[in-house]
Amino acid sequence: MNQPLAGYAPAPVAARMENHGNHMLKVAMQTGNDLFARVGSMAAYEGFVQYEPNPPAVRQIAKDWMTGEGAPLMKCSGDGLLYLADYGANVVVINLNGDGISVNATNLLAFDSHLTWGVERVKGLAKFAGQGLWNTRISGQGWVALTSRGKPIVVDCGGGEDETYVDPDALVAWSPNLKVKGKRSFKAQSLIGRGSGEAFQMAFSGQGIVVVQPSEDSTDRLRVRG
Repeated sequence: MNQPLAGYAPAPVAARMENHGNHMLKVAMQTGNDLFARVGSMAAYEGFVQYEPNPPAVRQIAKDWMTGEGAPLMKCSGDGLLYLADYGANVVVINLNGDGISVNATNLLAFDSHLTWGVERVKGLAKFAGQGLWNTRISGQGWVALTSRGKPIVVDCGGGEDETYVDPDALVAWSPNLKVKGKRSFKAQSLIGRGSGEAFQMAFSGQGIVVVQPSEDSTDRLRVRG
């Protein structure tokens, strides 16, 4: 019975966060090194791991979530191995080395609790998106896990003057130091922009990366409020 399943056994722990296959995150939990994770994402765990929904640190940040763009989070603490997933979505693991990333809240799976984080408005989009667009910005020294509906592509903007254009409904995350602006093409409304029914793209320029997923769902992607 065990032999046919041997290929699915967990590998030895190599890092704080790592992939177990494409669709599951493995976290090495240690006392004093807590984790914030999406509510309902726990698939399994080994050892002694405790969960606290809506902890005080999250409630404090939530006071600024006037747009409702915050992800429901729980605090995970203890010792052992924790496995997280989000309905079969691909998992992308990032080790922040003192830098930061701006993440669509619906694509945020987990991150180290000691990281600096909060919700911020993306400047330069008000005339395209009513009151603008809101994302969760995370920075510091630690680990972050994102989800993607399908295998994502990571675009290096290259630092030149050329811009990278992304459909907002396909956007997962980007380097917060990138310049962002909106672009609308009235001549191609029926061809460009698959989520909103209009030709509205986000243009990125500067030094950094943009993470794009291949599957969009306008009810589950970036919420733009008018």
